[in-house]
Amino acid sequence: MPPALRLLTALLLLLLPSSAGAQETCWSGPAPRRGAWMSVASFGGRGDGQTLNTGAFARAVASIERRRGARGGTLLYVPPGVWLTGPFNLTSHMTLFLARGAVIRATQDTSSWPLIDPLPSYGRGRELPGGRYMSLIHGHGLQDVFITGDNGTIDGQGSVWWDMWKKRTLPFTRPHLLELMYSTDVVVSNVVFQDSPFWNIHPVYCSNVVIANVTVLAPHDSPNTDGIDLDSSSNVCIEDSYISAGDDLISIKSGWDEYGIAFGRPSSGITIRRITGFGPFAGFAVGSETSGGVENVLVEHLNLFSMGVGIHIKTNSGRGGFIRNITVSEVTLNGARYGLRIAGDVGGHPDASYNPSVLPVVNSVMIKNVWGQNIRQAGLIRGIRNSVFSNICLSNVKLYGSASIGPWKCRSVSGGAIDVQPSPCTELASASETGFCTS
Repeated sequence: MPPALRLLTALLLLLLPSSAGAQETCWSGPAPRRGAWMSVASFGGRGDGQTLNTGAFARAVASIERRRGARGGTLLYVPPGVWLTGPFNLTSHMTLFLARGAVIRATQDTSSWPLIDPLPSYGRGRELPGGRYMSLIHGHGLQDVFITGDNGTIDGQGSVWWDMWKKRTLPFTRPHLLELMYSTDVVVSNVVFQDSPFWNIHPVYCSNVVIANVTVLAPHDSPNTDGIDLDSSSNVCIEDSYISAGDDLISIKSGWDEYGIAFGRPSSGITIRRITGFGPFAGFAVGSETSGGVENVLVEHLNLFSMGVGIHIKTNSGRGGFIRNITVSEVTLNGARYGLRIAGDVGGHPDASYNPSVLPVVNSVMIKNVWGQNIRQAGLIRGIRNSVFSNICLSNVKLYGSASIGPWKCRSVSGGAIDVQPSPCTELASASETGFCTS
């Protein structure tokens, strides 16, 4: 079966009933057998931790590109060793395979990182006006791409970028470790991502994506080192991964204010499950950049500890867009400032051209089967006065503190609550909307 068809079949199986007792999965591997095999060492690469291998990776990928018509595509093998490199592009119908003991390590010479255009759904760099630095591993308009291995490591050596951010000396927006744009039929598995300069894994304008069995590591004081940020992408599955980062572990986005509204590409059809992790911000987040819309999301079986917020759904006036049909269930939370936050006043704006009258719509959010201990504040659900968050359901949500726990705080919200501890706010007591909780 061709790799692209195999991946699409796996994603479609998510829609079918599973057999009794079987653990659902969207990718069980291994990666498909490619028709050709080559090593980066054959293109002049040296894994000695000192030689700069940017040219070797570029030559290897160019060779794969020339073989694009080859049956089954090509595997690029990264042997054990430390392969220092600047940013490089991938191509279609390839597997980037990191052997056990292989480390692709980013150069800390920031002058060697190319600048690329801002994302059209953001209108500028996420941190600063103008362009942005290219990700360490990058792809644009690709199909049938696997980034996998025997738990090799992609190391961003991000400390130099974090220091520039802290000193306010960044000239442009920092690079990600991995960014794939306008790509389809992508699998990322069995790789360690560590010390990214900015977000770690960023599929944007992509479809049919699986991220499974990855480890993401960054110090908790490293700024904005989100684990996985899905952005204006559809048919995505993230599962069986461990994330410890300096910002949200997993976040779903879809563009920023007027630029995201104009681009108009939502994130939809997303499954996230069996994630373990900890960090100073959210375990699972939506937003705050959601101007293209986020819908049809299932998140289940999260094991989170020492979090800032367990579950955080965030937007703002001027965002527009929608957040709807979100289900989060089977969450264990050990230690957090907030168990849950759903807020309509989070996040800045790209420029002064946004329209504060363009309000987001938040509707049909189900939070169920959540158990937490050592929680300081149960939660905050704060909608927008002229755009009430509706059909918000809490069901079997039990949050406990080491002593007394702060109560729920709500405004501009309607919905229902069943079997919630501590007692929910009165806004979640609408008899007309309690049926949504039991459906």
